[in-house]
Amino acid sequence: MVLDYETLKFVWWVLVGVLLVGFAIMDGMDMGVGALLPFLGKNDPERRVIINTVGPHWDGNQVWFITAGGAIFAAWPAVYAASFSGFYFAMILVLFALFLRPVGFDYRSKLDNLQWRNTWDWGLLVGSAVPPLVFGIAFGNLLQGVPFHYDEIMRPWYTGSFFGLLNPFALLVGVVSLSMIILHGATFLQLRTEKVIADRAQKAVTVIGLIFIATFALAGIWLALGIDGFEIVKDRPHDALPVPIGKEVIIAEGAWLKNYSLYPMAMLAPALAFAAAALAILFSRAGRAGWAFFSSSLVQLGTIFTAGVSMFPFVMPSSINPGHSLTVWDASSSHLTLNVMFISAVIFVPIIIAYTTWNFWKMWRVVTVKEIEEQSHLAY
Repeated sequence: MVLDYETLKFVWWVLVGVLLVGFAIMDGMDMGVGALLPFLGKNDPERRVIINTVGPHWDGNQVWFITAGGAIFAAWPAVYAASFSGFYFAMILVLFALFLRPVGFDYRSKLDNLQWRNTWDWGLLVGSAVPPLVFGIAFGNLLQGVPFHYDEIMRPWYTGSFFGLLNPFALLVGVVSLSMIILHGATFLQLRTEKVIADRAQKAVTVIGLIFIATFALAGIWLALGIDGFEIVKDRPHDALPVPIGKEVIIAEGAWLKNYSLYPMAMLAPALAFAAAALAILFSRAGRAGWAFFSSSLVQLGTIFTAGVSMFPFVMPSSINPGHSLTVWDASSSHLTLNVMFISAVIFVPIIIAYTTWNFWKMWRVVTVKEIEEQSHLAY
């Protein structure tokens, strides 16, 4: 199976998006649960119930995170190199936050000490809330352009600072990202816990869902009226070998909205995010937790593809030298690499999905306080 180079470049843009959605749905579910842990669990047994809803799956779900990172590295090596130059300290922050999750899950209940357990509960909150917040901030900066350029020997140079990433628009997008993840975790808890915790989760769905809708709308308005986008006015052939500096790019008002006028079907992405968030709230309040969880999964899909569609074909725009911006067409790996990866994805992604589905089906149940107390030395 050999696809032409231009098609493979576009296919991998779609596949990276799918992997990011998979990460947001699967690992995002765990992070949303962790972020809610100290608030929805009022005592130690209730918090253990919350942890054990994701206990059998959280480590396996991180396959999506690792796979998405590996796919970006292999499909877009230039993006990987430039982004880690610019977002290095942000990624280190994510990494250190993620350290708290496996340690928190595995060691929290090893000691029957309330202070010990409370400390790890807040550690799990930090480890669960910081990554989606930072990822959202990163996307907010991508939409504004990242201050990097290439020198005469094609080395990427980042001229910004870590604190420069923490600008108002990026922080708003960070709240969008964090709220959609917490919404997902809240619907999952409503589905997997008994009445007392499920009722608290239902209230959280309503509050967080409304926060997501409001911030997502505000970010869209701000992007349309206050953030200039990037537009290619002269490009090399899309099937040519990747040369990041071989194009002409301008920064123009409303450029991030151009794809929606060229391809009206693209409006389905933001419409899906809004509609799915509203449905998640309605289903949750009606006690239809399964449909609420399905709707919150669609929120992840709609939100991530809204960002992708708005930026396409840009992957990492440069604010200081727009002509050095990285796009789907000029940041990709070789034809052979993309094709081998595509064949591997066709084979292994369905296997991962099938195994994950089987895993959840075999272990699916409502976790109760009684179960945790009866298995105090077996459960998390």
